[in-house]
Amino acid sequence: MEQQGGDARRITIHAPADFAGMREAGQLAAATLDMIAPHVRPGITTGELDRLCHDFMVAHGAVPATLGYRGYPKSSCISINHVVCHGIPGERVLAEGDILNVDVTVILNGWHGDSSRMYVAGQPSTKARLLLDVTYQALMRGVAAVKPGATLGDVGHAIQSLVERHRFSVVRDFCGHGIGRRFHEPPNVLHFGRPGEGPVLRPGMFFTIEPMVNAGRPEVKILEDGWTAVTRDRSLSAQFEHMVGVTETGCEVFTISPAGLHHPPYKT
Repeated sequence: MEQQGGDARRITIHAPADFAGMREAGQLAAATLDMIAPHVRPGITTGELDRLCHDFMVAHGAVPATLGYRGYPKSSCISINHVVCHGIPGERVLAEGDILNVDVTVILNGWHGDSSRMYVAGQPSTKARLLLDVTYQALMRGVAAVKPGATLGDVGHAIQSLVERHRFSVVRDFCGHGIGRRFHEPPNVLHFGRPGEGPVLRPGMFFTIEPMVNAGRPEVKILEDGWTAVTRDRSLSAQFEHMVGVTETGCEVFTISPAGLHHPPYKT
């Protein structure tokens, strides 16, 4: 692998052989999210969902990357309703109509696999359903913009333009990131932007795309635990995340669901 300098802030350019390790790690992260789908229902605690994710990752030879990362105490992030990201699993019991993001990262044979998906406990409200649909569409619009010669501004613009067309807002305070043998590295992948701006994409770049979309305004605040981010106006928030590698002709999505459980409702 090599490092790309200059404005790209030393973005790692991985060798073609590195795609295999990322593919395996990404598929395990996606399989973890597949596994948890039938367990998301009213009455279960977020702590129990976290335990299931932890046990699944460990049983498949992986280490949960978030456990102990910068002091984070759990093996997943579970963010409910107006929680934007980094919700800490615990005693919270899911109620009918709750929407939640489950975000997992595995370390498998030295490679990180990072993905998140939205779930619903029971039946969502009409507004929640639209928010989930738009957020997933925005993610896939961003993925479709990834190809050699494009820029990260192209990716952000593809996401932002779709979200704002539906009168939702893109969170500015958090972004996607480079990934590989390290959990977080350059570049920062903004989910808003202007076409043609930002680092130019090259084959061998690996990064996440993980738009956070609010039903209300984009502002967030961090709670006293130092992790949990919530919408300032308490509007609902949603997020989907894929991990991609830039190829010679476009991109490979490492975290596609093996079971075809791409977005709710999940038929399990």
